[in-house]
Amino acid sequence: MVTPLPRLRGRAFRGAARGAPAEIPLAVRRTWPQPTLVAAAESEPAVPTHFLCPISLDMMRDPVTAPTGITYDRESVEGWLERGHATCPVTGRPLRLEELVPNHATRRVIQEWCVANRGLGVERVPTPRVPISAFDASELLAAVSDAARRGDGPRCRELVARARAQGKESERNRRCFVSATAARALSSAFCHLAGQRVVPATALEEILAALVVFLPLDEESRRRIATPASLESVVSILSHGEPVARVSAAVVLREIASSSDRQCLEAMSKTTAIYAALVKLLEKPASPQATKAALVTAYYLAMHTELAASCLVDLGAVQLLLELLVDADKGTTEKALAVLDCLLLTCKGRDEAYEQALAVPVIVKKMQHVSDMATEFAVSALWRLCKNFAAEDGGCKAEALQVGAFQKLLLLLQVGCEGATKERASELLRLLNGSRDGAECIDSLDFKALKRPF
Repeated sequence: MVTPLPRLRGRAFRGAARGAPAEIPLAVRRTWPQPTLVAAAESEPAVPTHFLCPISLDMMRDPVTAPTGITYDRESVEGWLERGHATCPVTGRPLRLEELVPNHATRRVIQEWCVANRGLGVERVPTPRVPISAFDASELLAAVSDAARRGDGPRCRELVARARAQGKESERNRRCFVSATAARALSSAFCHLAGQRVVPATALEEILAALVVFLPLDEESRRRIATPASLESVVSILSHGEPVARVSAAVVLREIASSSDRQCLEAMSKTTAIYAALVKLLEKPASPQATKAALVTAYYLAMHTELAASCLVDLGAVQLLLELLVDADKGTTEKALAVLDCLLLTCKGRDEAYEQALAVPVIVKKMQHVSDMATEFAVSALWRLCKNFAAEDGGCKAEALQVGAFQKLLLLLQVGCEGATKERASELLRLLNGSRDGAECIDSLDFKALKRPF
């Protein structure tokens, strides 16, 4: 049995909730008066003890009562149960989530007290929204599926928008929809609507937005979206939709590609319009989230087949990646370097990178001070370039030396790295060592002013 904590009032109560010491040591206690603080403390009303949650020791905003007769704040007691406890925190008796009942009487009394003390700075507790039940979630998703099967796009859009709004209200609601297999219902609805001759774009966009709320996608959901008709619709939204819809489409494609499901990746790689859509998103970003999602999708596609990597290179992905890397944050840098390294596996990719003045300087710059992952991909990319163009007159080796690659690689080996990164760094040092005489090291470069002399 859990022993109830003593209930305190006002400031003293909140201080105890945060773990503040009950007494100030005499050695540091100040003796001079502080009239402003004293006046503030006296003017602040004491919170009635029966308004306080026994778990959080804060005033309840959404009181619920357990079968044991103890009233808690909903967020606190649900958090307690979600952490693996199955008992009432005060009495120790068994307790389940569905046994909690909203205590409207206590909530109204708390609201009335807040209104009465508004002049003292107390804000009224808003009336909470009733959380959705498992039955309600299942019923709403069934209605979505029925509307999609009938081809009723407007009705389907309305129902999906309602489900998405309820899912975003609270984490509890979101989990309730996830438990009711929301992803499967929504992916099935998307597949039905995408198969129609006249595709209701607004309904499809709403479904993609809802899928983002109810991630992750299971295998069945991924494969439904990865059918030819559905993929064409997703790619169309990615290319021509509103910015918010493009972000949703990018995130859904990322979820499908990053699953490494060969069947899904094969279907995506055969959707030729996807490459132009991804490159367009890198060229004209809709948001940082969309850019990162597009990079992840491009990475898995390029890893899956050389044809995908060649298509991305032909569309100018190498140049876009290099430009993106100049001022990218950590997450974007890691993902962009990963894609670039994949594209350099192809002859087309290496030829294109060799023609770009930014290639070697940017790769060398990102070799340090970003992350271990960024270092791994940067070393790999530089190794691919220098190894394949080692015989070129004044080629990549000279450029790498000019921008300080030798010193950075040497430091990298001294600090320590493992596996393929260590092997490639060592081989790069051997390749660069023969060209060190007379090479000028440049500590800083203006990337925008870089141009090849030929």
